[in-house]
Amino acid sequence: MSKKIKKIGVITSGGDAPGMNAAIRSVVRTCAFHTIKCVGIYRGYEGMIEGDFKVLSARSVNNIINKGGTILKSARCDEFRTKEGRQKAHLQIKKAGIDALVLIGGDGTFTGGMIFNKEFNFPVLGIPGTIDNDIYGTNYTIGYDTALNTVVECIDKIRDTASSHKRLFFVEVMGRDAGHIALNAGVGAGAEEILIPEEDLGLDRLLESLKRSKQTGKSSSIVVVAEGDKIGKNVFELRDYVEENLVEYEVRVSVLGHMQRGGSPSCFDRVLASRMGVKAVESLLNGKSNYMVGSINNKMELTPMGKAVKAHSKINKELLRVSDIMST
Repeated sequence: MSKKIKKIGVITSGGDAPGMNAAIRSVVRTCAFHTIKCVGIYRGYEGMIEGDFKVLSARSVNNIINKGGTILKSARCDEFRTKEGRQKAHLQIKKAGIDALVLIGGDGTFTGGMIFNKEFNFPVLGIPGTIDNDIYGTNYTIGYDTALNTVVECIDKIRDTASSHKRLFFVEVMGRDAGHIALNAGVGAGAEEILIPEEDLGLDRLLESLKRSKQTGKSSSIVVVAEGDKIGKNVFELRDYVEENLVEYEVRVSVLGHMQRGGSPSCFDRVLASRMGVKAVESLLNGKSNYMVGSINNKMELTPMGKAVKAHSKINKELLRVSDIMST
């Protein structure tokens, strides 16, 4: 192991995701196991610029593995996008004696970390924490499994009222650029149609599908829509279009919004975060930098951070076909 790293900083940045606290806990306790210090950096890159730091011990992360959100808080930081802002952050880091950083977040977090690494030759290691599951180099990101379970639970409840009143529900889920949540939750909840950014279903095909559902005896339908789907300007425009063209349907919209980010992380996310935290710290101690930890075929692997940011995880084509068959 490298003797140079004696103190590691840990930061959460970007959108929060269930399991981030479990990852923080893992980083802190892995540092304690290897008898090095760990410093929590509050409020993302904004807190790094302002020197909002706190030394964390193994006991200071008691009872957080089950909590959603992030105890280190998170914030967007325009100042860190400037060279002057990053210089301020570097001065604060050096003043605190921090030798390396573990970055927990998504592609924006990693992009900032890569630039910081390049400008100051400062060791960084990334842990993917985002509910969208849109980071290349890992089968699963922290928070994705919990978000899926939340969405499926919500759709199950919506189906009860849809069936009672013979209604069609459009349920919008998160996924600005990626349809992983919509596709997997839609299959899991038995949705009649799933609209995602990666596949342009088209308005005509959507209408035909809904007509077939009616003809085969379905009295209610659920259509799961990723927020980034390109069929209409938004889910409310889709509702209006269907109501104008299929008068037999009474249409409602439910936008799940930020409830998908919250809640206690699933066991899967807690275990994944714990494994990733250990791998991140030990990779830094072994001289690795500018990589992201990922779970590939249930093994912890390292992917160059640049590749993780530039490439995108692909949608499961087989699951699209399963969805089509199940909606029969």
